[in-house]
Amino acid sequence: MKGYWIVKANTVDAEKQSKYAPLAAIAVEKYGGRYLVRGGQNITKEGVEHERNVVVEFPSYQIAQDAYLSEEYSLAKSILGEAKDRILTIVEGT
Repeated sequence: MKGYWIVKANTVDAEKQSKYAPLAAIAVEKYGGRYLVRGGQNITKEGVEHERNVVVEFPSYQIAQDAYLSEEYSLAKSILGEAKDRILTIVEGT
């Protein structure tokens, strides 16, 4: 079964975010991920509003976890440091 990263985020530091994004994309690509949603219009009907939504599809749930734990993604996360306000969930698809 496929695996997904589901991310809801608010930009805290635009400069750090602009450095994070291409590094995160390297990890996504290396692990066979594909962006299904990356920004775009959204409206929150329930829960806490976040300005940005991202959904990444991976070949499997395990690969989605591996990508998150990878050196490449760890480097991307280190750029943000504490400058983040987000939720990132790894979900198994059906």
